[in-house]
Amino acid sequence: MRALRIFLVVTVILGGLFVIADRVAVGFAENKAADRIRSTEGLAGTPDVSIEGFPFLTQVAAGELDDVKIGIKDYEASAEGAKGAAGGTIRIDTLNAEMHGVSFNGDYSSATANSASGSATVSYAELLKAAKSQPTEVAPAVTAQVVGLSDGGNGKIKVEITATVLGRKLPRPVSVLSSVSVVGGNTVKVHADGVPKLGVDLVEGRIRTVTDFDQKIDGLPGGIKLDKIEAAANGVDISVKGSDVKLVG
Repeated sequence: MRALRIFLVVTVILGGLFVIADRVAVGFAENKAADRIRSTEGLAGTPDVSIEGFPFLTQVAAGELDDVKIGIKDYEASAEGAKGAAGGTIRIDTLNAEMHGVSFNGDYSSATANSASGSATVSYAELLKAAKSQPTEVAPAVTAQVVGLSDGGNGKIKVEITATVLGRKLPRPVSVLSSVSVVGGNTVKVHADGVPKLGVDLVEGRIRTVTDFDQKIDGLPGGIKLDKIEAAANGVDISVKGSDVKLVG
């Protein structure tokens, strides 16, 4: 009995030491990966990296991690507005991704995920950069411009437009509800369900040069692509996905 008790005590101690060593190792790997991602992506801040699954050390021995979660705040993606809107960058407020089947080398300087899924949030103020926010001629002596985007309810975006007709500015903006979608894995498309009434007869195609617009978003980490999108209270929520996603290296 005494020998059995000693064996059990030793087993518990060794098990505890293994757990401690495992958690220390995973913490080191998370910090190392976060630093690599920050350097590779040129981030202003260090991302949150969480390596899921236990034990970590057996995953390391196998050369592949089951799941790695990454969270980045204020990510600057390259952007190109359509219809003559200015390009440059667009700020993604939050970008969260879960990587599955992550293979890596010994010093964590290179890592590739078999697949990835996640979400991104873009504020209406950022999306407004792609709209025609400067006066645009839609008919002789008639100009219009987008002055605001907001949640229109039921998955729609409310696009507010002001116009000047025959030299007189409308007393208040008019609004139109618009659908939002993802095209080609990298472009957010805003399309008005109808056209606003500006007090004069206008060709629909002309007013749509203002109400409808695209925002191309490229350069997400590891080649992740946009998947689906929906309007939310403070901006648009975008689901993202990818395969053979290169995290670092």
